[in-house]
Amino acid sequence: MMYKLSKGRFGYVVRIIGVSQSRWVRQKLSNQNGNPQVSRIVRHYVTLHPNKGGLLKFPGPNYGVPSRGIGMIIARVLRGALKIRYIILGGSIAGGSALAKTYEQWKEALPDAKFLEGLMPSQEDLDSLRESLISYRDKIKDAIPDFTLDPKLKDLGEDKFDQLVLWFKERLDDAIQAAEEEKTENSSYLDGEILTLAGLANSLTPMLKDFSSDLKQHAVSFSAMGSAAEKEREKAELLRLRLSQVEAELKEKTERYNRELSSLTNENAALTGKIETNAGAVNELQERKAVLEREISSLLKENAGLKASLSKEENIREKYEGLQEELMQVQLKYQKEVERLEKENKELRKSLMLKAGDTIGQRKIKKSLIDMYSEVLDELCDYDSSYDTQDHLPRVVVVGDQSSGKTSVLEMVAQARIFPRGAGEMMTRAPVMVTLSEGPYHIASFKDSTREFDLTKESELAELRKEVELRMRNSVRSGRTVSHEVISMSVKGPGLQRMVLVDLPGIISTVTVDLAADTRDAIRAISQQYMSNPNAIILCIQDGSVDAERSNVTDLVSQMDPQGKRTIFVLTKVDLAEENLANPDRIRKILSGKLFPMKALGYFAVVTGKGSKEDSIQEIKDYEESFFRTSKIFKGGVINSHQCTTRNLSFAVSECFWKMVRDTVEQQADAFKATRFNLETEWKNNFPRTRELDRDELFEKARGEILDEVVNLSQVSPKQWEDALSKKLWDKMATHIFENIYLPAAQTENSGTFNTTADIKLKQWADLTLPKKCVEVGWETLEEEFRAFMDRARNSRDHDNIFDNLKASVVDESMRRHEWEDKAADVLRVIQLNALEDRSVHDKQQWDAACKFLEDSVKEKLLNIEGTLREMVGPGTKEQWMYWCTPTEEQKRRAAVKGELEKILVTEYTHKNTLTYDEVTAVRKNVQSQGVEVDNEFIRETWHPVYRRHFLRRSLAKAYDCRKAFYAYHQGLEGELGVECNDIVLFWRIQQMIKITANALRQQVMNREARRLEKDIKEVLEEYGYDPEKKEQLLTGRRVMLAEELKRVRQIQEKLEEFIHALNAEK
Repeated sequence: MMYKLSKGRFGYVVRIIGVSQSRWVRQKLSNQNGNPQVSRIVRHYVTLHPNKGGLLKFPGPNYGVPSRGIGMIIARVLRGALKIRYIILGGSIAGGSALAKTYEQWKEALPDAKFLEGLMPSQEDLDSLRESLISYRDKIKDAIPDFTLDPKLKDLGEDKFDQLVLWFKERLDDAIQAAEEEKTENSSYLDGEILTLAGLANSLTPMLKDFSSDLKQHAVSFSAMGSAAEKEREKAELLRLRLSQVEAELKEKTERYNRELSSLTNENAALTGKIETNAGAVNELQERKAVLEREISSLLKENAGLKASLSKEENIREKYEGLQEELMQVQLKYQKEVERLEKENKELRKSLMLKAGDTIGQRKIKKSLIDMYSEVLDELCDYDSSYDTQDHLPRVVVVGDQSSGKTSVLEMVAQARIFPRGAGEMMTRAPVMVTLSEGPYHIASFKDSTREFDLTKESELAELRKEVELRMRNSVRSGRTVSHEVISMSVKGPGLQRMVLVDLPGIISTVTVDLAADTRDAIRAISQQYMSNPNAIILCIQDGSVDAERSNVTDLVSQMDPQGKRTIFVLTKVDLAEENLANPDRIRKILSGKLFPMKALGYFAVVTGKGSKEDSIQEIKDYEESFFRTSKIFKGGVINSHQCTTRNLSFAVSECFWKMVRDTVEQQADAFKATRFNLETEWKNNFPRTRELDRDELFEKARGEILDEVVNLSQVSPKQWEDALSKKLWDKMATHIFENIYLPAAQTENSGTFNTTADIKLKQWADLTLPKKCVEVGWETLEEEFRAFMDRARNSRDHDNIFDNLKASVVDESMRRHEWEDKAADVLRVIQLNALEDRSVHDKQQWDAACKFLEDSVKEKLLNIEGTLREMVGPGTKEQWMYWCTPTEEQKRRAAVKGELEKILVTEYTHKNTLTYDEVTAVRKNVQSQGVEVDNEFIRETWHPVYRRHFLRRSLAKAYDCRKAFYAYHQGLEGELGVECNDIVLFWRIQQMIKITANALRQQVMNREARRLEKDIKEVLEEYGYDPEKKEQLLTGRRVMLAEELKRVRQIQEKLEEFIHALNAEK
């Protein structure tokens, strides 16, 4: 840009920005025909920023600045003086008003002495108090009335009457005399105190007058204060001190007078109390007299009535005992008849069930209500093992202290001894859910097993108990004693009450050394977990043979069900309780709910054994019946007939159970319906256009994808296998070939020695390590190819990453199990030895291939060596200048040693691969002369890569020379032509061995190993399919969890609806 400005003092000024514009301006100004006297000056500016010190600055307009005169200064001085006058005047006025205001506030703050007049009683009040006390003294003598004895007492005898009258008169005279003396003393003391109080009041009056006059005097002196502020403050301070002294004296005297007045009042009250006590004593004597008369008459009447009632009570007791015995006989007779009818009913039911089973044939057997309900509970256990709060379906939860007999009660209800037993040892280690139902045969089975145990045979009962014990021990893990896992079993038999019972581990007080430290807390947690279900029926078992105070379960049950609306109390071992308890009333209190701090729907007493583990259920039932028939507890009316025997207990529990089921099952179905709706909504929002597959379905899908990749592995072409195997084989062999075979053989002086050394090294290698190494290469190649297929599938568009963990685990486990065939190494050893023994290259094509193989191998090795050297000596001069990097001290020392070693190799081109001692010493001294200190080991470490690079360069040059030497090799003219091609022959032998080995390994992979790997993969998948924990570990995520919950909730809801439909149909 160029700007032309107006003409200045020195001509036109042009400002230019940019270099090209400055040249153009110079040309324009030089070409113009102007005044020759005008000089042309062109300056180049980078910017148009103004220069503060510029030479070409135009003069601006000159504006005048007004100046202030002397008049303005005088006016300012006068204004300041007037301001000072106003400030002084305003301060004096404000100070005076503030002083007056302060004086008025201080005057108002003085205390008023009128409050003293209200503290002291007046003279009139003191006179009236004195007169009332004197009049009260005169009335004391007339307070005691005359006392005469009742003439009826004369019937007791004249002598007794005279003695009693004389004794009473003496006591009365003594009492009156003591009362008069006490009145005289109190009256005189009271009169003196009243006079003293009056004197104090009279003496206080002039003091108050003096005090008021003193106040007036000080008030006048304050009102007459002058203008001197210091005198006023001194007088005010003296007056304040005087007032505080007077106030303290008045306060002290007032407190002393109040204390004296209160003591007088208390003594007066004590005197009045004594007078009233004396009067009350006389009245009490009269009342006692009347009471004695009434008691004497009532005792006489009762004596006559008791004699008449004794005979009646004896007759009533005899009648009651007779009725009790008759009632017992009727009940026993009724019970026997009921049992007989039940047995007949069982036989009839059994025959009907068997006939129905014969006629049904191939039709589907209709499930019973209890079986359907049990399936719902099993689904809930699998759905949430932690006993979720949504699971509020009724169960009968059997709880009790350890060895209280709860398991025996359950066995009596099930009519079979199905649980293991121990002498004082904890046997129940996990919750056991027992489903009782009616059937033609008495059998038991587990939920996850098809075997049925015949409960009528003792041998199968023993096997069932062993199976239960084994399942309990297997459920306990990680050093624990109890487990949360539920063992589910069903018991069927004729006459069994339909219900679901859960037997829990017994509650303990002390943890012994053979138990886990948290056993007590774990048992209580399990019990609370099951009892917290608001619809669970709690069957509380209490041992009747121990003291009630040792019970642990009752407190726990009272906490979970304080109102007792779903609790049934069972007292076991009543036979032992009758022997041990001397007072049968204690059992009555227990069974009536008055002893334990808990409430229950019903109370039952049962006997569940005779003390022997070998007793059968029938023997125990007979013993229970005989005990209650002859028991003193039953005969004495301690318990009622419906409160005893396990039979009545099972009826009551079954009735409560089904009542609870009918009341709550529909609510539970509605809750699961709402849960299903919420889960389906969440799935639609989070996983749209995705099929709901649970963990099992996802596993099957992943199984199919893995097996598809196994099929793809079998489709790999032979050439692809051989290329992969050849590359892998050379990667594993290259280092060994160069270091242990080629380099030692190259140190020889002639061709014969080279071939001999190479043959020996190759033979040792093929005999010892080569076959095993090749088998490892085959195994690794197979794994890499299979993983490559898996990786390609992972990168595909339709890949689902939810299977990644499962697929990786299956592949790792399969590869870990897969082992190559044992004979493979022996087969490879034979063919490798044969290949390595052949030293004749047959045609020019093979020769060129061997040359290329040698060149490629040497170049690859040379690149690695040069990289190692670069790391050892650091960056070169070019790299230091271009990339700003400097070598370390060690790298500098390596570079110095490397330079000296290269000089040795230049001097002796065919140097051996080791340094002599003299050479090492020479190198060290040469480096020391350069100021670098190194040791011999440091030099040898540097020599290793330096010589390898020199050797590889020499080998590469020899390979180039041998490209056209096939004719000389074939005609045997190598020595004459001066060309040694032993390196080409060696690498041709190695190349042929690699080709043959790769072909053999390819055949093994395609014919056997790929199939064996497929078999291993299928076995792993099969094991994972039967391992829920493994599937849960490998298939994770919200998608899987949501699908699992949906599946479970649907199953539970369907089973619940089926059960509700059957329940309504039964109604």
